[in-house]
Amino acid sequence: MNGVSGVYCPDLDHLQLKPGFMAKKNQETGHTAVGQTNGTAPASAYDSIDHLIDLAPIEDNDHRELGLSDEAVCDMYRNMMLQRRFEERAAQAYGRQRIGGFLHLYNGQEAISAAVRHVLRIGEDQVITAYRDHGLGLALGMTPNGCMAELFGRIDGYSRGKGGSMHFFDKKNGMCGGHGIVGGQIPLGAGIAFGLKYKGTDNVCLAFMGDGAAQQGAVHEAANLAGLYDLPVVFIVENNIYGMGTAVDRSSATLELYKRGEAYGMHCGLINGMDVLQVYKQLKQHVEWARKGEPSFVEIRTYRYRGHSMSDPQKYRTKEEMENRQNQDPIIRLKLYLENKGLATPEEIDAWDEEINQVALESVNFAENSPFPPVETMWEDVYVQQDYPFIN
Repeated sequence: MNGVSGVYCPDLDHLQLKPGFMAKKNQETGHTAVGQTNGTAPASAYDSIDHLIDLAPIEDNDHRELGLSDEAVCDMYRNMMLQRRFEERAAQAYGRQRIGGFLHLYNGQEAISAAVRHVLRIGEDQVITAYRDHGLGLALGMTPNGCMAELFGRIDGYSRGKGGSMHFFDKKNGMCGGHGIVGGQIPLGAGIAFGLKYKGTDNVCLAFMGDGAAQQGAVHEAANLAGLYDLPVVFIVENNIYGMGTAVDRSSATLELYKRGEAYGMHCGLINGMDVLQVYKQLKQHVEWARKGEPSFVEIRTYRYRGHSMSDPQKYRTKEEMENRQNQDPIIRLKLYLENKGLATPEEIDAWDEEINQVALESVNFAENSPFPPVETMWEDVYVQQDYPFIN
């Protein structure tokens, strides 16, 4: 038998388990682990985490065959590097107590947002996500200066310093947040898609969530409505294997999260999020379906190199697991692709990196010099109607 969830309970040897389920004795604790079998999962729970990403295939893609220009692929690399350097500077600033509250970094997941950058019509299509939102914001065209100022809680931030790390918004580029309630953004994403359809456009909404949020009831209610009304939406699970500190095989009865869309009559897709060209190829198809009123439920398997947030001690994973995943870094993978295809020399790539690192550093300086929001702004940006009578 293969794969068990890590749900431990008193001895269940006397119980009759349903077909498809198994009981495995834990020799150390004397408890029994109960979990659904999965024909593709490795034998142990922790092995399944180590190999889960690998179960999503990566094809030998050529960017020209995918319809991407040489410059587009170089842009993907530069944007992924911008996200990585921005997050590194944000972590440093958090350590110096220049950033308050929570800080959820995107390191390792940049291939997803960089692909989105080239799949969507930026400014017309809409994106909504949870609190790990910096990467998507930068991919959609939000400036590092405005993003860092928001992290610092300054007036020149995109939410005028009142949102912080978890609440990036930019109407111009179709960034609808940045939301702190787990799974709470998914019904909003369905509503945005409903609005796009109601207006008679062929624009789409990408609604992102983490693997932990995929268990929320509101996600399934929103998916049901999307399937019922043929909404132009792609629900995307960024499965980075851990919901906070809980491995996905300990929180989900099945590991094939993408198949949940089948219950709602949707297209379903599994994508390896460690390769930007693979993400682009598959996600582009789902976006094209959405433009025709055919929603999708997509799982992108990826990995985060930092903790859930800056306060996460990361005791739930090993150093060896981390090193194994860092050897498959999507940025390194694309760098090798650029060199092998003759799109950029190592010297050119180093020059890009130096330039981007300077941009990230300048964003910190910009944020440091931006004023805090005046007290009177507390009452602003609450309602669109400027003279709303019940605000004071």
